[in-house]
Amino acid sequence: MAEHERDTRGDSHGHDGLEAQEGKGLERVVRISRVAAVVKGGRRFSFTAAVVVGNGDGEVGIGYGKAREVPVAVEKALKDGRAAMQKVAIRSGTLPFKVVGRFGASRVVMLPANEGTGVIAGEAVRAVLECAGVKNVLTKSIGNNNKLNLLRAAMDGLLQLRNKEDLKRLRGVAIEAEQ
Repeated sequence: MAEHERDTRGDSHGHDGLEAQEGKGLERVVRISRVAAVVKGGRRFSFTAAVVVGNGDGEVGIGYGKAREVPVAVEKALKDGRAAMQKVAIRSGTLPFKVVGRFGASRVVMLPANEGTGVIAGEAVRAVLECAGVKNVLTKSIGNNNKLNLLRAAMDGLLQLRNKEDLKRLRGVAIEAEQ
């Protein structure tokens, strides 16, 4: 491998593609697919990219981009992901309660975990949780294991989370102090 080339294979633990960049937060490429359209002259290839972007502090978004070349598809997906970033409720590096995210035939069950557990999840769900800033969580994917559907199911689950302040504001009631 030449000196100027970068090794993009990653390590054996699925931590490839997670990068912290100044001002941009975390970005992780989850899936790149080659798509062929059959035309009169043969096959025309294009690429699709699914990415997750987040700030590691409760904001996360997923993006999807299509283009004739891989770098252009990834850039489009990153732009889409940054535009789709949403705030999620995280408490002490884990989730406030059990939640089930659904998208299509995919379901993702996410459970809060004790300190030191880590992120126990598959590649797609792990990317969403790590970019959101979740440090300890247990997950199980049920049904379809399509990465794009799992990304969207994980986002659906995270968007269902509420913290005490949100509930107080939504219900218009005072929450008593913890004992």
